[in-house]
Amino acid sequence: MGNVYGYVRVSTREQNEDRQLIALQEVSIPEKNIFIDKQSGKDFQRPMYKRMLRKMKKDDLLYVKSIDRLGRNYVEILEQWRILTKEKGIDIVVLDMPLLDTRRGKDLMGTFLSDIVLQVLSFVAENERTNIKQRQAEGIAAAKMRGVRFGRPAKPLPENFEGVYNQWKNEKITGVEAAKECGMAMSTFRYKAEIYEKTKM
Repeated sequence: MGNVYGYVRVSTREQNEDRQLIALQEVSIPEKNIFIDKQSGKDFQRPMYKRMLRKMKKDDLLYVKSIDRLGRNYVEILEQWRILTKEKGIDIVVLDMPLLDTRRGKDLMGTFLSDIVLQVLSFVAENERTNIKQRQAEGIAAAKMRGVRFGRPAKPLPENFEGVYNQWKNEKITGVEAAKECGMAMSTFRYKAEIYEKTKM
């Protein structure tokens, strides 16, 4: 029997990892062997996960609270599971899903059942991620239709903009001079000029 590790992931710094930590402490994992990432599960480019992976050796045991804490990308979860169990020879226990315990059923049938459950759960995890993104997009679209504006509010035009714009439009000054007069970058002045023209039409 090797060392015992625990992995915790929350999607943002604001989310609380206590629920996962309590579950891992209940199976007596040393605090120094619990690795926590605070970022999205869309891929495995996570600093603490990578550090844990480097540290783990054959016959070590890894606990995670649920499969979506490991990740949310179906293909990548399956690939990481293969790397951990087949290449590194590590056992994995998913606390919320007792069937996903690679210490049990080392025979062909046990491995087959574990693989099926893993594939189904990985698919569900990614499907939920896709649904969340779709719901967010639909929510933003609906808010825009109601007139809700996103992003920083546009800065008001400087008081001298109209006069400078007219001088520039009548070719009395160059675009560079006009931008300088308004305290803007050239690209910003041209962009604001376009919007100004449209509002006048």
